[in-house]
Amino acid sequence: MMKFSIVDKSLHQNGAASPFVAAIIDDPNDGETKLVVMFEDEGCVAVLSLDRIIDEEDISAKHNSHHHADKHEEELRELLWGE
Repeated sequence: MMKFSIVDKSLHQNGAASPFVAAIIDDPNDGETKLVVMFEDEGCVAVLSLDRIIDEEDISAKHNSHHHADKHEEELRELLWGE
């Protein structure tokens, strides 16, 4: 499996709520650009196809469930929070 590459990322302190990282990543495994929202707490991550959001204005689970945030969380967490 090829590694994700960060296009852009930003830490959001989020006031009194939990901070999170929002990132745009390129996934060479499927050629898609993805939007990742990850909170500090383990298991709190969302991965959506940015291509589908832009092209089809679709954020449904029907078209985004194949990104398997749970399977990639460890790698994404190290990439986004590890610095």
